[in-house]
Amino acid sequence: MSMSTTDDPAAVEEGLPETEYRERLRELPPSAKLVAKVLESDAPLSQGQLAEESLLPDRTVRYALNRLDEVDLVGSRYSFRDARKQVYYLNR
Repeated sequence: MSMSTTDDPAAVEEGLPETEYRERLRELPPSAKLVAKVLESDAPLSQGQLAEESLLPDRTVRYALNRLDEVDLVGSRYSFRDARKQVYYLNR
């Protein structure tokens, strides 16, 4: 399930080495790791979509996104479908 840097085009484009990505992720709580894993396969997603996919409560997803943001592993933008919502993606 884990992707190497050469298998992940986003990692090559952004330039964050796989080892640094994994090291930043290692120190985070399990909920943040799960949210990152969901975003690896299905980004961009809204907070509600992340809650559905990860089976975590909304509050836990919000906490996980904040922790991922603190270490600069997640980014956000407004949704093209609904400008009232933000969608999240990994910074790799």
